[in-house]
Amino acid sequence: MFKQLFLRARKVSAKSRVAVALAVLVTTAISASTPMRGEDGPPHFGHVFVIVLENEGYDTTFGPNSKAPYLSRTLVSKGVLLTQYYGTGHASNDNYVSMISGQAGTPENHNDCIVYGDLKLTGVTPDGQAIGSGCIYPASIKTLPDQLTAVGKTWRAYMGDMGNDPSRESATCGHPALNTVDMTQSAEKPSAAVPNGDQYATRHNPFVYFHSIIDSSACQAGVVNLNQLPADLKSEESTPNLVFVTPNLCDDGHDAPCVTGAPGGLVSADAFLQKWIPMIEASEAYRHDGLIIVTFDEGGFTLSANPAGGFVIAFQGQTCCSEQPGPNLAPYPQSSTFGPYTLTFGSYGGDRTGAVLLSPLLKAGTASNVPFNHYSMLKSLEDNFGTSSYLGYAGQPGLISFFGSARSDIQTVGEGR
Repeated sequence: MFKQLFLRARKVSAKSRVAVALAVLVTTAISASTPMRGEDGPPHFGHVFVIVLENEGYDTTFGPNSKAPYLSRTLVSKGVLLTQYYGTGHASNDNYVSMISGQAGTPENHNDCIVYGDLKLTGVTPDGQAIGSGCIYPASIKTLPDQLTAVGKTWRAYMGDMGNDPSRESATCGHPALNTVDMTQSAEKPSAAVPNGDQYATRHNPFVYFHSIIDSSACQAGVVNLNQLPADLKSEESTPNLVFVTPNLCDDGHDAPCVTGAPGGLVSADAFLQKWIPMIEASEAYRHDGLIIVTFDEGGFTLSANPAGGFVIAFQGQTCCSEQPGPNLAPYPQSSTFGPYTLTFGSYGGDRTGAVLLSPLLKAGTASNVPFNHYSMLKSLEDNFGTSSYLGYAGQPGLISFFGSARSDIQTVGEGR
């Protein structure tokens, strides 16, 4: 999408060729130290870091009583707060899948894919939605990593705790055996056999739900334990163009309290950000042309006693951005039972979560009130990295990306509005 400037000299004198050579050297030196910008104005980010946290609504996370002051105050003061950012579904897995593929939910991934089973494809809609039931998409359904590879960009997904217990999952491309029950649905306590416990959750790792990835050697190299990130950040050359970070079930705020005794929730999520954000910000890749996106998979829920016994967990299911439910879901409202819990879903959306963008190229301490969702984020990444097309609902007519749209109000450095 972003054009490079090529200098062509024809029939020039020796002196002119020297001048051209000097100009090329100067241009190269400048481009090595100056972040690129698209010809129409929006910044081009050479390195994008996506960090996904869990299960909190906007008012809880960014309100005055937030238990995540580093995120809600420190990072907001340094970055851009997206006040109208929404998840695309409930519970978790469908949101993660939508972030890297533009695919709407199936009944199975709305229930977090308890069985790690193949999606039985019966067709594809004109807007690229897979029709069928199941969890793991066939190789014909492409992802953002597939797109990045096609345009010569690099990617890596860093997963907290993946491989801590090798009997559950590998330390690279970790997932259950096909068509078996997913044993990573709950955290594993520390033990003599697994001293640090294992709080990896396959359902929070969207990369292993696509055969185009798991059937390739790229999965072993590209889906790794989070502990490999510090080494990759040591130089710009070793930092992938796309860095996707999923903390473990404690550090992402999902569990509260955690099996390790940590508080979990927003308290532990905030502590995770306080450790990792400065490390990313200090990297050459971020300082040169980086963008950090901190978001949540879905908004919160309400918990109440069920008069018939047990509890009711209610999801409102708000949407934005003319989001569609996709071809695989039954009409709403819906309800289901999980042990003592009755889950009710008012609609198919993921509710408002908010998000924060950090970059040397963005105006600090600003906010955007434009509605965005996970499909918007995917479209923004596709625009940024110059892919040839949009995946699934990222190509929805009228969907706004973060940058370059006349309707986006995200401000860049030096821009006044």
